[in-house]
Amino acid sequence: MLEAASVEEARSLFKEIGLTGCVAESAFTKGYGSIARRGIRPKVLAIADMTLPSTAKRLCIIDLDNKKLLLRTYVAHGQGSGALLCTSFSNREGSHATSKGLYRVGAEIVSPKHGAALLLHGLDKGVNCQAEKREVIMHGADYVSEEFIASNGRLGRSWGCPAVPRSDMARMIELLAGGGYLYVHGR
Repeated sequence: MLEAASVEEARSLFKEIGLTGCVAESAFTKGYGSIARRGIRPKVLAIADMTLPSTAKRLCIIDLDNKKLLLRTYVAHGQGSGALLCTSFSNREGSHATSKGLYRVGAEIVSPKHGAALLLHGLDKGVNCQAEKREVIMHGADYVSEEFIASNGRLGRSWGCPAVPRSDMARMIELLAGGGYLYVHGR
């Protein structure tokens, strides 16, 4: 359980950074609480708020040291998690679903299918600990774009990876590789 002091610290930081309208306070508080419980103080924390529809820019990258929002963009959820909304989560291999929880972002890799990508290490036992085995990575995808939304009424879906617009992938690598953290928030 998150201590009251950590909750207040998270709420204060949320207001100081000015994240209202960018990410839900509950998503930020839970993400911040997840790193605080572990004694982690990363420079950068990304939060994917999967309670929002895929048509919303629901991925925010936050510089905790300088207390500012660095990037807000689209992020896809897994096809095993729903269509417009991410309605279910799974840690099971073959589910093609998104897994909630905290991830340590690892090294940049080159995926044969997706090109430049980031390794993700799930830190929550039973929730996202199968990420490496499932090959859940952060990668760019053509189906994560405003054009895809305009044609389909939603983003495309991955096999469980938090896929982002191809145009944002270089920035993701710059901001998160080898030291950033990603918190995937859901109901």
